[in-house]
Amino acid sequence: MWWLTALKRDGYAVVPDVAGQPVVADLVRALEAVRPGAAALDRGGGVYAMRNLLRDVPESRRLAESRAIRALVEPVLGPNLFAVRGLFFDKTAESNWLVPWHQDLTIAVRARTAAAGYGPWTVKAGVPHVQPPASVLEQMLTVRVQLDDGDAANGPLRVIPGSHSQGKLGAEAARAWLERTAPVTCVVPRGGALLMKPLLLHASSPSDAPGHRRVVHLEFAAGPLPGGVVWYEQTRVENEDVA
Repeated sequence: MWWLTALKRDGYAVVPDVAGQPVVADLVRALEAVRPGAAALDRGGGVYAMRNLLRDVPESRRLAESRAIRALVEPVLGPNLFAVRGLFFDKTAESNWLVPWHQDLTIAVRARTAAAGYGPWTVKAGVPHVQPPASVLEQMLTVRVQLDDGDAANGPLRVIPGSHSQGKLGAEAARAWLERTAPVTCVVPRGGALLMKPLLLHASSPSDAPGHRRVVHLEFAAGPLPGGVVWYEQTRVENEDVA
């Protein structure tokens, strides 16, 4: 598993041919049918970002539970893995943006608590979100499945290899990584996936090309949260096949 070595060393890996084309087509149809609301943001007549994806789009849940996704996540997290959050992003001419360099530090949970090591707290689309201890993020994996062919012009993710290895980075430490390490552009084909550790520094530029850049972003863990905090989602991956 070459990608497992790359993930451990660099904090990311691009794996082609993860979701079959019928699966991708079903996801696209389901997402095109989503109506705007608290968890789904629209611009120019189409939804360009969505939270609570596992809850609201059954096709995304089936993808998260699929044999193909399990084959990628289990070697990293072990057999007790489960999906904890699903997001959707689409860059188009009407909905185009840049994302500055950052780490993914926030998780979705059932309720706010006074547990030590958590904070700050926010509420997004009606769901409590919080920054957990770094040890939680170190034991997670993100799988970003691409629903359109990617290229350097449609705003793909850029990453700083190895930057996942030193926990949560302050502004000065992040700047040091950016100064000494060249970013890598992650071009992912339709149906392929970008595997990424949440603490990897990453960013993206606005798209320079017309059309869609649709991504289903799935986050996985394999154990309970410390301090009695409870994951908002806990979708068990049962080795089902959706291809």
